Amino acid sequence: MTQISAPPAAGQKKQWVEWGERYGLVIAWLVVIVFFSILRPTTFFSWANFSTIFGSQAVLVVLTLGLIVPLTAGDYDLSIAGNLTLSAMVIAVLNVYFGWPIAAAALAAVATGIVIGAVNAAIVLYFRINSLIVTLGMGTFLHGITLWISNSNTISGIDFAITNAVIVTRLFGIPLAFYYALVIAAIIWYVFTFTAAGQRLLFVGRGREVARLSGIRVDQVRAATFLVSGGLGGVAGVLAVGSLGAADPNSGLTYLLPAFAAAFLGATSITPGRFNPVGSVIAVYFLVTGITGLSILGISTFVQDLFYGGALVIAVCLSQLVRGRQEQQS
Repeated sequence: MTQISAPPAAGQKKQWVEWGERYGLVIAWLVVIVFFSILRPTTFFSWANFSTIFGSQAVLVVLTLGLIVPLTAGDYDLSIAGNLTLSAMVIAVLNVYFGWPIAAAALAAVATGIVIGAVNAAIVLYFRINSLIVTLGMGTFLHGITLWISNSNTISGIDFAITNAVIVTRLFGIPLAFYYALVIAAIIWYVFTFTAAGQRLLFVGRGREVARLSGIRVDQVRAATFLVSGGLGGVAGVLAVGSLGAADPNSGLTYLLPAFAAAFLGATSITPGRFNPVGSVIAVYFLVTGITGLSILGISTFVQDLFYGGALVIAVCLSQLVRGRQEQQS
């Protein structure tokens, strides 16, 4: 029996659609850059501006990368912003009030994040409660602890060595914080793409019951994602302290919406329909580039909330469309 092949035109159209889905966000980012460069060539299209954009968003990149790990397994971590703030405050309290070396205080902050991730995992998995509810409550609880130990005050006077290692020292004019974030993204990309652990994680995200019947220890995989997310929340806290030179008990909470917007928007590119680190990094800088350009044009700061909120809604809708099309093809 002769197999009927698809018309060449249909195959080419399908390839163009897939290519557009994969690289559409990159193209949109380039269009935004060209648009604002034409309008403000001296202020926007300058290396000083782009080095600031790249270097100032390392905290948001790391936080977004922390989110996509549990999201890939079908879980949410709404406590990661509270984790960031508390971890940053741990550094300030230990270094300023107790005289700990800055390196030891930074390690304690990362350890704090991992402990928070472990608590999230224990509650979600032992009591079988939705991770959205648990981590939302945990984030509020962590914010309360942060206000308590800081007496609701910003703590400054932190050892300048951490600021020097994060934001002052530059490579090609870009702060080292940018490169730290890229290294973390590369590690997650490698794990997702080339390791058995990454494949198990993807399998769990697609269907937990099927994964369990296939012999995968689903609870262990989910617990590991919360530990990684918690640890990266602690790392983001270290970078936040290095970027600000102080610990603000309220600053970290503003990162939650942008991080989710970037995570879902990133899932529409590079590997459409799947949370991926490369797409997430591109999404962060696409959003920040747009906001920076609008700010240079003199538009009020309220545009930031419009940009991030609108991006999150659009990204979720696009993700559902891509997922639905993939399910129809499979």
